[in-house]
Amino acid sequence: MASKLDTKRLIKAVSRFNRARILVLGDIMLDQFVWGSVRRISPEAPVPVVQVESETSMLGGAANVLHNLIALGGRASLAGLVGDDEAGRQVVELLDQLDVGPEGIVVCSDRPTTVKTRVVAHSQQVVRVDRESRRPVARKDMDRLLRFLDDRLADVDAVVVSDYAKGVITARLMNHLRKQAKRYDRIVSVDPKVSNMRLYLGATVITPNHLEAASAVRVAPEGSDYVQRAGRLLLKKLQARCVLVTQGERGMTLFREDGETHIPTVAKRVYDVTGAGDTVISTLTLGLVAGLTPAEAAVVANFAAGVVVGEVGTSAVTAGRLMQAVEEGSRALSERILQLG
Repeated sequence: MASKLDTKRLIKAVSRFNRARILVLGDIMLDQFVWGSVRRISPEAPVPVVQVESETSMLGGAANVLHNLIALGGRASLAGLVGDDEAGRQVVELLDQLDVGPEGIVVCSDRPTTVKTRVVAHSQQVVRVDRESRRPVARKDMDRLLRFLDDRLADVDAVVVSDYAKGVITARLMNHLRKQAKRYDRIVSVDPKVSNMRLYLGATVITPNHLEAASAVRVAPEGSDYVQRAGRLLLKKLQARCVLVTQGERGMTLFREDGETHIPTVAKRVYDVTGAGDTVISTLTLGLVAGLTPAEAAVVANFAAGVVVGEVGTSAVTAGRLMQAVEEGSRALSERILQLG
């Protein structure tokens, strides 16, 4: 059964994103891009030789979620860890360019800033090099994060948990967040990792991809109905308000107690999925804060993801560009949305 979209309502909600106050909590990264071209294969090994033409650095991980929120008009702050190193200082400088203060950034002396370096040639990613530590966070550093969380939670509408399994998201942190979010009646959105899935009990919404959802509840990722089976089990297991399972070119499916809604992809072309998950969780959370239903917020997030995958490299969607995408595509999408239960 098709679901009719109210285009004006969706656009009006996007126009209210600038009223939203969001705290992003999670694994902060620096995304480095090495751009170049390939004209020959190395004589030393069967690998391409990339002639470097330029290099750029961008906020990654939880910091890219923050970037997305700000690009969409939201007011956002960030809590997480960086190392006492050049990459960590770059992160702080990039945050300053967004007018985001470093109050929630804990500088750790015993672990490096997580850095992902992507080598891109002719619009194709050739290789990615990761520098990171997944050691448990020192108690004193976690104490500082918890104090910042307590200081900030009364003044925000929602918390986005951006978990990349680098050590920040722990049982202690999530138990504390759960208690405080209940106290202040705050939205908690989670971009999860399978290894930590048990920690997200009671979240407002989580956004696993289809393989993560299946793995979390031990459903084999095969057959035409495995996403539905996995989504329903995960919703029950985590006692969440809803679960949004992303499926790449097949779109996304929203699971709630009263049924499921499948939203087909609106992407016309896919150049790079880097950062698409960050775009989804950011837009979805802003939509919920702006008063949209979970299904409506998921539709808007789907439009935002459709924009970002058409760009090479980590990018953020602006509110204006999102409104344009909704205006241009919502009528056609209405005819393809399916209410599954």
